[in-house]
Amino acid sequence: MSVDNTLADVIGKQTNKGFFAWMVSRQVFWIFLATILAFIYLSIATKTFMTPQNLFNVTRNFSLVGIIAVGMTVVIIAGGIDLTVGATLLMAAMVTGVVMAADVPLWQAVILALLASGAVGLANGLLIAVAGMPPFVITLGMMSIVRSLALVLSNNKLISDFGPDQELLYSIGGGSIRLDFSFLQFIIPQASVLPVPNPVLFLVAVALITGFLLRWTQWGRWCFAIGGNEKAAILTGIPVKTMKVSVYVFVALCAGLSGFLEIGWLGTVTANQGFGRELIVIAASVIGGANLVGGIGTAFGAVVGSALIEVIRNSLTLLGINSFWQGTFVGGFIILAVSFDRLRNKETSE
Repeated sequence: MSVDNTLADVIGKQTNKGFFAWMVSRQVFWIFLATILAFIYLSIATKTFMTPQNLFNVTRNFSLVGIIAVGMTVVIIAGGIDLTVGATLLMAAMVTGVVMAADVPLWQAVILALLASGAVGLANGLLIAVAGMPPFVITLGMMSIVRSLALVLSNNKLISDFGPDQELLYSIGGGSIRLDFSFLQFIIPQASVLPVPNPVLFLVAVALITGFLLRWTQWGRWCFAIGGNEKAAILTGIPVKTMKVSVYVFVALCAGLSGFLEIGWLGTVTANQGFGRELIVIAASVIGGANLVGGIGTAFGAVVGSALIEVIRNSLTLLGINSFWQGTFVGGFIILAVSFDRLRNKETSE
């Protein structure tokens, strides 16, 4: 039997399975389904979950995590990990706050914040790709360095005065647009014209751009190739070192954007901002289908994983459950997600 005939048989078998069989084999499908079921259950079990204000809070909170999770998913696809995203978020927030407090215009503050974030990603990428040092060790060390530098920059002071463009900053990070959701009245009785937080719009843009890059560009294909088999990628001529640097800069920019949006919502910059965010972001990526070994992941999965984590957090509050259980639930979902992926890979190999 020729190779072409064998390939045709495999394709035929996959086609016969149909779209539904393909869909249910995807981890992101089950996570998305779990999120929908959680929405339905909470709308029945509580009177406050489906209120416009609570939905506004849920979507705003998960979008700030989701923006970074999309970038983290790209890094994981390429076979890396980044523990500095929480510190990078703080650095971007501190740079924005300090320079705006000095009456620097908002647009210049955003550029400086993103440049500072990109510099963190560049340092990570160079140490990992060029110096050949382990991603976990480098990003763990950089996490401490970047957070320390951010505190030095602000002299560990709370920043709440953002100069003449303060209201514009608040309107971008804490504002919203109003969309007509009256067609959802059978689910949300109060649904009519509801506010959609601005961070959600940024998340949609980041996810769409990232999804396009991963699916339709050479850069995206190279990310998957490096994460799937780095040695093979080197042998095929892929610029692995350059690619690794680019993915760390990419996630750092995502963290910087999230940090900028977050201070527009909170109205202040504090020393503990972004603390522990890296764990939540990695959890969202893994729950959404990214494989920590590399070579697998989607931008949509990162968004869905972020949404599920926020729904869990919100539900604990609404159901009167101690919030300390949040880590247990999130950790449990990570274990289930990894177990599901392991079983799926085992079945595929057989």
